Amino acid sequence: MTEKRADAADTGDAERPALPATSWAVLGLLSFGEELSGYDLKKWSDWSLRLFYWSPSFSQIYGELKRLEKVGYVTSRMVAQETGNRDKRVYVITDAGMAAARHWAREAPVEPPVLKHGVMLRMWLGHLLETDRMRDVLGQHRQYAETMRQRAEVDAEDTRDEEPWTYPALVLKWSERYYAAERDLADAMLADLEERERRRF
Repeated sequence: MTEKRADAADTGDAERPALPATSWAVLGLLSFGEELSGYDLKKWSDWSLRLFYWSPSFSQIYGELKRLEKVGYVTSRMVAQETGNRDKRVYVITDAGMAAARHWAREAPVEPPVLKHGVMLRMWLGHLLETDRMRDVLGQHRQYAETMRQRAEVDAEDTRDEEPWTYPALVLKWSERYYAAERDLADAMLADLEERERRRF
């Protein structure tokens, strides 16, 4: 995935280093105040971020943690595990990191979402497909959207109803509404296909 950089020119602050979007996502996960390992961060991103942004891979997360530690936005330490496995490294946000995350959330330019919709692209090429195949593709997409809607609904209900978790819960509700709309748009497209078939015959 191509990442845009929120650089010093964007933020108006020449003191802050240029960071890719994944850095802000990882730093944002740490901004909730927990001390987390790379594994924890991956689990948290799969739980929340992937419903509205994307979930970085393990290699991306560890790469960004090294970058963030180098610029002083996070610190790390080794801790022993109760299971007897080898020690693990955990990370915590610094005051400078919290200030940078707050500044980015407040000042980064508002960017329009980039729509790369594979199903819409295939429907656009409908002259190359049989109608039954288009219905099948739309049906699969509808099921995916409904599954994601249900996931967002459950995760929103499980989110702690206290600061700072209030806002992740609200965004998960937004995600739930988004996937419900995507499901309904697939239904509308199926209805459009049916209407087109009626007109043909």
